[in-house]
Amino acid sequence: MDILLPVNKKVYFASDFHLGAPDAASSREREKMLLQWLEEVEKDAQHIFLVGDIFDFWFEYKHVIPKGYTRLLGKLAAISDKGIGISVFIGNHDMWMNGYFEEELNIPVYYEPQTYTIAGKRFYIGHGDGLGPGDHGYKMLKKVFRNPFCRWMFSAIHPAWGIALANYFSRKSRSATGQELEHFLGAENEWLAIYSKEILQHEHFDYFIYGHRHLPLDIRLSESSRYINLGDWLNYFSYAVYDGNDLVLKFFTESGEKAARSGVQDFVQDRR
Repeated sequence: MDILLPVNKKVYFASDFHLGAPDAASSREREKMLLQWLEEVEKDAQHIFLVGDIFDFWFEYKHVIPKGYTRLLGKLAAISDKGIGISVFIGNHDMWMNGYFEEELNIPVYYEPQTYTIAGKRFYIGHGDGLGPGDHGYKMLKKVFRNPFCRWMFSAIHPAWGIALANYFSRKSRSATGQELEHFLGAENEWLAIYSKEILQHEHFDYFIYGHRHLPLDIRLSESSRYINLGDWLNYFSYAVYDGNDLVLKFFTESGEKAARSGVQDFVQDRR
């Protein structure tokens, strides 16, 4: 897919908002901050990529969606109605999307990584879960969760019970894996960097854009290719912006930037 980038227009990337976690009050504050960011970037956005785990849990029944997030959904609808492109990628926490975003918001949803040419540069974009070496247990679980029969079985549970049950396991899973996800493994050991290098052996991309790792990372894979991880909006409030010449990691809050630089400063770049 080609995305043209007119003069003074930009492309934005963000992921891992995990709305709904860890509780309603803090999620609402994070949602308000996200709305402020959207209001800011829509002024010059040509396209906005939301690269997975927008929600800490999301399951679409035939006539029911999870309660809440009205402000965000309304804002996304308004941006879409203005003709600004939005693309949503599912993550491991919100993989059960089934038409609502497409039908109600006119926003396409992608289940697998996609490739784009933006202003002459090639992009490989995906949430990142289940890619690269290792993590065989999750890869098997992912196949089960995405199986149409298993989804149908879950949809037979009343929403009051099904959503409550899924929320419980989603938060338990995130807290159990949170420390591992936020621990920087080193540029040579990051599994999404390894995965990207394998792709580069067969096909060139200028930028590999992922979420999932919860760390804002900017790692050079070759002289002409970089791996960007978008971080999250739980700790870092980070995002990336591409202006047609360069792609830069940025932070919506000073506290997020400070947290990133104290943790993985050698691999975080913000060339404003």
